[in-house]
Amino acid sequence: MTSHLHALCFDANDPLRLSRFWAGVLGWEMADDPYDGIALLPSDDTGFRIRFLPTREQKAGQNLMHFDLTSTSFEDQQETVARSLGLGARHIDIGQRPEEGHVVLADPEGNEFCVIEPGNSFLADCGFIGALACDGSQDVGYFWSRALGWPLVWDQDQETAIRSPHGGPKFTWGGPPLMPKAGRSRLHFDLAPSVHGDQQAEVDRLVSLGAARIDIGRGEIGRVAMADPDGQEFCVLTAP
Repeated sequence: MTSHLHALCFDANDPLRLSRFWAGVLGWEMADDPYDGIALLPSDDTGFRIRFLPTREQKAGQNLMHFDLTSTSFEDQQETVARSLGLGARHIDIGQRPEEGHVVLADPEGNEFCVIEPGNSFLADCGFIGALACDGSQDVGYFWSRALGWPLVWDQDQETAIRSPHGGPKFTWGGPPLMPKAGRSRLHFDLAPSVHGDQQAEVDRLVSLGAARIDIGRGEIGRVAMADPDGQEFCVLTAP
């Protein structure tokens, strides 16, 4: 048994505003969410929704995961950047070098993302969301490969990447040194058991793979909060 990746979740101070921003950038439709918050449904092969959950906590530090958006040409890259800026993004400096071709932006709540230059061979067969780039160890890449049943598509020099057999973005982990974690992560995964009603069995399986149950102080019914081997939070849901 493996988990299904139901959603990538953003904690948001203004979920409606942030969902409208990402709907505009990605061209995805907003939809009612069966749990809470606001959801965007993919219009491509991404395979998971994006959820925006209300929080009063302010963003602290750099996120440990971010989107890499692809470009088909220099003009296409510039159009994505201009569209993002028009929707409320801003340019930021996270230490990128002048010779690097990608553009680093932040959404209206400061969540980082990159617009990758055309000709990137690693993302050549991916869609507009080319990758979800994560700060994490080689072991956590192995954990998520087993947790989701997604094969490794890169495993070299302690850097790992996995991808769904059905396509969609690559999930990458850059290996050490890892960034310091500043409180609870702003982004996290929501997993759903592949078998209806088997939430506890799936929690037990994930613990056997190296995850741990945690208390994130929300006490929400229907979800179990957990952390992967690097301490990154995620949730296991019941079926809607």
